[in-house]
Amino acid sequence: MHLLDPPLHEFLPTREEDFADVAEAAGVGIEALKARANELHEFNPMLGHRGCRLGVTYPEIYEMQARAIFEAACDVAAETGAAPIPEVMIPLVATRREFDLMKAVVDAQAKAVFAEKGREIAYLVGTMIELPRAALMAGEIAETAEFFSFGTNDLTQTTIGISRDDAGRFLTQYVDKGIFVTDPFVSLDVEGVGQLIELAAERGRATRNGIKLGICGEHGGDAPSIHFCEKTGLDYVSASPYRVPIARLAAAQAALKRG
Repeated sequence: MHLLDPPLHEFLPTREEDFADVAEAAGVGIEALKARANELHEFNPMLGHRGCRLGVTYPEIYEMQARAIFEAACDVAAETGAAPIPEVMIPLVATRREFDLMKAVVDAQAKAVFAEKGREIAYLVGTMIELPRAALMAGEIAETAEFFSFGTNDLTQTTIGISRDDAGRFLTQYVDKGIFVTDPFVSLDVEGVGQLIELAAERGRATRNGIKLGICGEHGGDAPSIHFCEKTGLDYVSASPYRVPIARLAAAQAALKRG
């Protein structure tokens, strides 16, 4: 379960009717809400107050999500006798300390819920590797993180310094002129971003034998990207629902080719 990772520009109200709805739901005045939204404005929200940074400054947000995850898992176990194994994923980690702080929040909520429900279930806490620093420090992060999911959308943005939201204005020319073979947000930049994934996988495995590794993002539904994941020995890919059939076919083809 991917914990909250909101670039705030995607979540804050912008239209008058949105401000009115949120103000009514929150029980605050519209002008006070607009003032708060203005305070939270960021010039570059994709590199701003999001991911685990939100959890570090407002841990109650991740407490709420973790509690909901564990309560739901315990309820399923009570109803069916078979508990799911939640995999709680901390996003946008750059340092082990960030991860450890957020893991402590998750563990505390698990302990509290298990005490209230009178049962315990197995769970894992891992992280998204979506920043170059996280890839470089993967060996250290794996000392406490139990799995990695490579967030290739953000890892591509932060590695090549191009915003996915704005790149459509010029990436076609970059492909036409041979700067990129293809749009790096559609098919993984194996030479650059892929090198970071390979390095992080190697360092993570060196620290934690058998660590679970995968990718999530649009690249998880791209056949050449899936072939790279198979070659690198990743355990899974995840993609948008409409791309799942393509991903399954590509994964099967990659496995057969490698086998």
